[in-house]
Amino acid sequence: QYQREVSDIFESMRRRAKKLAAAFNSLPNMSCNDAQGAMYLFPRVELPPAFVAEAEARGQQADAAYCMQMLEATGISVVPGSGFGQEPGTFHFRSTFLPPEELFDEFIDGFRNFHEAFIARYSQE
Repeated sequence: QYQREVSDIFESMRRRAKKLAAAFNSLPNMSCNDAQGAMYLFPRVELPPAFVAEAEARGQQADAAYCMQMLEATGISVVPGSGFGQEPGTFHFRSTFLPPEELFDEFIDGFRNFHEAFIARYSQE
């Protein structure tokens, strides 16, 4: 019984990790490697230059500003990559894949809607 439950949890996490990485990779200006044993993904996001300039003018890290806009728009909380020593000029964030599997499509849709609208908005400037 115990081993089956552990196996079921592990397989659910594997499915969610693959699904989220695939979702990130399907989005414009974003790429993501598969999870490597942790419960996190670290997608790279190419933020539009207009947004980067706007964030810098406000004295903010661009990835932190992106993450805050996502939180305010969707309730999805991710951690800016600038806190993890990313290479200068690159932008990332850390996301878990822990939302329950039955809510995962809704989670991905919320993220997708935010990101696509964000890219469209700042790419026009």
